[in-house]
Amino acid sequence: MCPKDHHLLFQDLAKPFRIGPVAIRNRVVLAPMSGVTDLPFRQLAWRFGAGLVVTEMVASRELVLNRGESWARLKNAGMTPHMVQLAGREAQWMAEAARIAVDNGADIVDINMGCPAKKVTGGYSGSALMRDPDHALSLIEATVKAVNVPVTLKMRLGWDENSINAPEIARRAEEAGIQLVTIHGRTRMQFYEGRADWDAIRLVRDAVSIPLVANGDVETPADAEDILRRSGADAVMVGRGAQGRPWHVGVLAGHLGPDREGIAALAAEHYEMMLEFYGREAGLRHARKHLGWYLDRFAPDLPVDEKAAIMVSKEPAEVTRRMVSALSQTADLARREAA
Repeated sequence: MCPKDHHLLFQDLAKPFRIGPVAIRNRVVLAPMSGVTDLPFRQLAWRFGAGLVVTEMVASRELVLNRGESWARLKNAGMTPHMVQLAGREAQWMAEAARIAVDNGADIVDINMGCPAKKVTGGYSGSALMRDPDHALSLIEATVKAVNVPVTLKMRLGWDENSINAPEIARRAEEAGIQLVTIHGRTRMQFYEGRADWDAIRLVRDAVSIPLVANGDVETPADAEDILRRSGADAVMVGRGAQGRPWHVGVLAGHLGPDREGIAALAAEHYEMMLEFYGREAGLRHARKHLGWYLDRFAPDLPVDEKAAIMVSKEPAEVTRRMVSALSQTADLARREAA
């Protein structure tokens, strides 16, 4: 599908593409982020035009054994295609979890080999798998064989600067049946420090013919254009750049974000969606970081005591009133940042 010298222009991000037989409506993808891209966040990103949204990382063993939040993370609400990201370190659990995901509506299964969190890599999952490519390939092969939908792979450049092995793993993954690979332009040991190396992603472009998605530090249209030019990727993935503005993924694909009056209303709606999804008590906890991101982006001069009142209040009506007031007072800034 993708010649190795392929290069997209920024305006091409609005064009559809395919992951195997699955049509994707544009080339800007919302990254899977634990604790962030829950169902309410994905619904908002999808509404505003994201090409594809991905679930939070679902632990394969916990899903099979029906533990923790795994089933909640699997939920969808009519957004098609439905892409589920799985994490794990054992082939049997990954294969069975993939079957469960597909039986519950997944159109695409993504394998997590990029998460740098210590609680994940400490269990030899996520980016720790890049330290043992042969073992990683056994998981990939088992997952691909278990389901009849496209399986994709997300990873980093390598474990550290002395082990940049993403091109080789990507090549072997394509041979094993992976139909798309996403590369975050950092090593695991970098976590999120420094700048993502977009040029290094091109080494993966040169190694595979399947679609490539470039990820890392995509905040603006200029970033999207630059990462495409330097990496040779077919699409871009936006992670932290979407925090506090779930519409931003769609904006990069050419859709309109909320107008100057809409920022406050959308933040309030997002808050209410989280309370409904999680229940009041858990929803209050989960919502706080999102409220903080909205305020940091669109009301940076809000007095500390006013921000604290919003963050600690356990009264939804009070939170909504204060949030709308704070964001409405900075509507001009919000309008600029929304784009």
